[in-house]
Amino acid sequence: MPKMKTNRAAAKRFRITGSGKVRCGKAGKSHRMYGKAGNRLRRLRKNDIVDKSDHGRIIRLLPYSGV
Repeated sequence: MPKMKTNRAAAKRFRITGSGKVRCGKAGKSHRMYGKAGNRLRRLRKNDIVDKSDHGRIIRLLPYSGV
């Protein structure tokens, strides 16, 4: 059976944590920073965990993620 292909767009955007959760960056930090408060921009620096409802779809795109 041939190898499955990893979706490269998903691989660049998501990482799997040690406990099996899906980690991603937060939205809203690509442009127009001047209209956003400093504490809001500091919150956007951190990574976020993907919601459980989307977890299965993302895992399917990353077949060799170890989950």
